[in-house]
Amino acid sequence: MLTLQQQKYIAWKLSRKKSASDDDKLTSVLSEARVDLNPHQVDAALFAFRSPLSKGAVLGDEVGLGKTIEAGLVISQHWAERKRRILIISPATLRKQWNAEMEDKFFIPSIILESKNFNSILNNTYHNPFEQKGRLIICSYQFAKKQIMHIKRIQWDLVVIDEAHKLRNVYKNSNGMAGIIKEALLPFKKILLTATPLQNNIQELHGLISVIDDNYFGSIDSFTAQYSKVNLRNEDTYVELRKRIQPVIHRTLRKQVQEYVKYTRRIPMVQEYYPTEDEAKLYDLISEYLRRDDAYGLPKSQRSLITLILRKLLASSTFAVANTLATIIARLESVVKQHDHQYSLSDKLSEDYEGYGEESDEWSETEDEDNNEKEYSEEEIENIKDEIEELKTYLHLALSIASNSKGDCLLLALKLGFEKMEQLGAMQKALIFTESTRTQKYIYELLENSGYKGKVVLFNGSNNDSQSKAIYKSWLNKNANTQQVSGSPTADKRQALVDYFKEEASIMIATEAAAEGINLQFCSLLVNYDLPWNPQRVEQRIGRCHRYGQKYDVVVVNFINKSNAADVRVYQLLSDKFKLFDGVFGSSDEVLGSIESGVDFERRMLEIYQTCRSEEEINNAFNHLQEELDESIKQTMSDTKVSLMENFDEEVIEKLRIRQEKDELRLSKFQKNLWELTKARLQGYITVENEEQSIFVLNHVPSGINVPLGRYRLGKQSGLYYNYRISHPLAKWVVEQCRKLIVPVSSLTFDYKKYPFKISMLEVANGAHGYLMLKLVRFCSLNDIEEQLLITICDKDMNPLEEEFAKRLLELPVVSSNEITINTDIEKNLITIFDEQKTQLIEQLEERNSSLMDEEIQKIEHWTEDNRQELQKSLISLDEEIEIKNKEFMQERNMKKRLAIQIEKNALEDKRDNAWKLFDQKKKELKEQKNLLIARLYEMAENEIKVEDGFILEWRIKN
Repeated sequence: MLTLQQQKYIAWKLSRKKSASDDDKLTSVLSEARVDLNPHQVDAALFAFRSPLSKGAVLGDEVGLGKTIEAGLVISQHWAERKRRILIISPATLRKQWNAEMEDKFFIPSIILESKNFNSILNNTYHNPFEQKGRLIICSYQFAKKQIMHIKRIQWDLVVIDEAHKLRNVYKNSNGMAGIIKEALLPFKKILLTATPLQNNIQELHGLISVIDDNYFGSIDSFTAQYSKVNLRNEDTYVELRKRIQPVIHRTLRKQVQEYVKYTRRIPMVQEYYPTEDEAKLYDLISEYLRRDDAYGLPKSQRSLITLILRKLLASSTFAVANTLATIIARLESVVKQHDHQYSLSDKLSEDYEGYGEESDEWSETEDEDNNEKEYSEEEIENIKDEIEELKTYLHLALSIASNSKGDCLLLALKLGFEKMEQLGAMQKALIFTESTRTQKYIYELLENSGYKGKVVLFNGSNNDSQSKAIYKSWLNKNANTQQVSGSPTADKRQALVDYFKEEASIMIATEAAAEGINLQFCSLLVNYDLPWNPQRVEQRIGRCHRYGQKYDVVVVNFINKSNAADVRVYQLLSDKFKLFDGVFGSSDEVLGSIESGVDFERRMLEIYQTCRSEEEINNAFNHLQEELDESIKQTMSDTKVSLMENFDEEVIEKLRIRQEKDELRLSKFQKNLWELTKARLQGYITVENEEQSIFVLNHVPSGINVPLGRYRLGKQSGLYYNYRISHPLAKWVVEQCRKLIVPVSSLTFDYKKYPFKISMLEVANGAHGYLMLKLVRFCSLNDIEEQLLITICDKDMNPLEEEFAKRLLELPVVSSNEITINTDIEKNLITIFDEQKTQLIEQLEERNSSLMDEEIQKIEHWTEDNRQELQKSLISLDEEIEIKNKEFMQERNMKKRLAIQIEKNALEDKRDNAWKLFDQKKKELKEQKNLLIARLYEMAENEIKVEDGFILEWRIKN
């Protein structure tokens, strides 16, 4: 049984506050997180804590490596430190997942805020609904934007932004959603999660990092000039940027974690189909219509984007395009009747093509955003009437097609896919992706009437069909009065549909609403009924099933229209160049990153579809594109060697292996200490049922706490026992009682022979004795608090011994303990040794803080230089213009023209003089800002040290 001294020592060890840079910081959180943690996840979470001065980090591990778990560790540590004002912003589709994972894996309650419960809280309590005690907040991007004023009023301890690539274009428009969210959250520490922090447009890197810290780089213009594509080919510039982003971006690739994360393979299957004569005719007619420059049905604003979407719907199904044709006709008829060209085609398109909003954001920079089209003349109105009649013939043809050959082939694809599932031993589950809600409805009816009745479930952006409502109602009844129900109808409905797919249905038909975030590892057959042109979107889809936790190989079925040469070549590019459909990992980041962006790739595809008619033209265009891609991929992989944001430790695989070993050792010791402390402090309250498995029965409850009687088990297991962990009220009571123990000066005799393990340094110390003193040193600096245990130990002659000797000594069983009085000289000598230890500790901590300060000062210096260079650019530009005018002046022989040039030159020189004055003024302001930031840093670095007494003892090791 532990002595009082050992109890106090262990309680301090278990509960001491660790610094941001302490590798042991997350041990208590790791000990109770109900998830199989991997070392790369621990490494990422520690990275986020690395500096107390940091304003946050981007955790950018590849798809499927568990960024949610990494963020959960960071959240849990904040929660344990009572920093509980925590906000999670995620896509609406992922809110329920966050709610469930925080509760199930980390025992942290949360609330999903949306309009209904937000307004209810506001109206009933009159306080800010984002101010929640004992619960973290989860909301969607759209809701965050809508309620941004309420969010700004909270002093957040931490903000986690999931799928943060949605904010990477923040540099484009400060008034958009990204800009509004960024501005509101600038003062707070943030963790950004994204598997695609950069699609090779370097400006996106600036945008994403600016969300964390707007003073990390200079303006977007200076950043773009400094790190242009041309400049980054220079090794020094590339290395410089890499170093600058090291402190803020952490990224691990799947290939780096194969040693302990086992991935299944992707197995590609192709389902070829040939459209019927009517389907082919409809395709050709509409294709030609989309190629026309004078098509009135397509608004000039965002014409390219709308053409792209119409082509995707055309390839999806005749049912999807029929509805779109009807919409275009209605738009033109409104023009004829009222000359009303404000009819919103985009609003109607977004109902059928759910990705419209996001596509629109991505495409907006190259589109004409002016929706005010010219008034139509009478002649044009007559032309529009002719176009309406033409479109009506297309619509009549589309409506006359009762079934699609593509749909008929789906039945065959599912049959073959399920046979493959049976061979693999996997569940008979299939996830079908389409880009159209109309096509989704068609596929549903087709499958319901073809042997799958009652086995099909839909998943889209609204989920308002009668089946989804019924599934949701049943799910609510089943989970009533449980923590499964979050209170958010939209989030709970999505979870209900996923649960239904897992437990009841065989097939889920999904739109892009399911392509991000939801985990469907239980499904290993994925069908791309409509194949996106954007490789990143394809990878996201496959990542729903092919991810960590998938037990079976994932079969990916892709539909190809064999009569369409362009469709065939698109598939070849995605398959052969981007390697999306086979292998262990799918496409590598280097390959995906070799394209400018997914949107740019889609533009190239659209250009080919719009301009090439013959098979020869199509093949020539794709051959040219493929040559460009080959060169781009080759250049990317050779130039970057490792991607700009890949984990910066070149020995990452070895480092993660060592981390895993150390984490396991720390966890083992932590659990052992908690178990021993619990048995000692709860003696008389508990009966140990199973020593080896740390199971006990709580027979009586200590006063002051409210916990149930019954069987408890230490560890992450659940089921028959209450889960006993460091944050459990009973464990917290145990630790707190032991921390407060008042321990008399005693003489303790330790028996090494009764210790079950070998400790070399103690083995030779039988019969030795001396003195030991324990104190806790609390160190406050850089917005951080840490506690260090200092054990002062010496032999009988007062010669200092190693601290490690003391730590191992306190692990031994004690065979006798007696209260004694310590000689004053002995105590003075112990204090003298302690003071030396404390001085060394302070020097170490100050050295570490100095290093952290240097990083921040370096960042400020970089920021200052970025801004200085931008100011200087205008001066250089003016000098160049003046030099041109000088040359013109010297070459010109006409006196009047010379005089005009001189006047222009004088104006430029005046402008340059004013620019110099502005430069000097701005430079002075920058210097003042820099000095102010550095002065604040030094204020934060002021140390405050407190010492708390533990105990003094005389020790002896029994012969």
